[in-house]
Amino acid sequence: MQDTSKQYDAVIKTCRDLFINKMTDYGSAWRILRLPSLTDQIFIKAQRIRSLQQNDVRKVDEGEQSEFIGIINYCIMALIQLKKGVVEQPDLEVDEAIKLYDAEVKTTKQLMQDKNHDYGEAWRDMRVSSLTDLILQKLLRVKQIEDNSGKTIVSEGIDANYQDMINYAVFAMIHLTEQ
Repeated sequence: MQDTSKQYDAVIKTCRDLFINKMTDYGSAWRILRLPSLTDQIFIKAQRIRSLQQNDVRKVDEGEQSEFIGIINYCIMALIQLKKGVVEQPDLEVDEAIKLYDAEVKTTKQLMQDKNHDYGEAWRDMRVSSLTDLILQKLLRVKQIEDNSGKTIVSEGIDANYQDMINYAVFAMIHLTEQ
């Protein structure tokens, strides 16, 4: 059996490195984004992945991996926004943003390990296209929860859905690197 934890960490390192570089270039401008805006950004990325999976012709020279990285990073930003709230002006320095990023990754990775234990790494037998569809399903759920002002009756909250999307995207990235 492959070492999921090490593979997970390698994917996250790629995402984290890009996050740091973008924070260096743009600062924390993303802190002004409301949750529905972040959800829509994730949705756009997931839709593009699905289009790439279904269409033979590509007009932009970026593949699925860069979009999955975007999904992971936007989900982490959304988790940070859930905890810290939206601001009117960028308010995070790179070091503080990285600490918040790492804290969300730690919690999300633990969730993955717990579920992986219970499900017996079933994701390894799934297709990348199925993981994409699950991300899209989670996005539609998040949109509905957002439309319900964040309220649910029996369902998991928005944070759990963002965490699942991160984990599905990491699994997809692992599959793509193994091909």
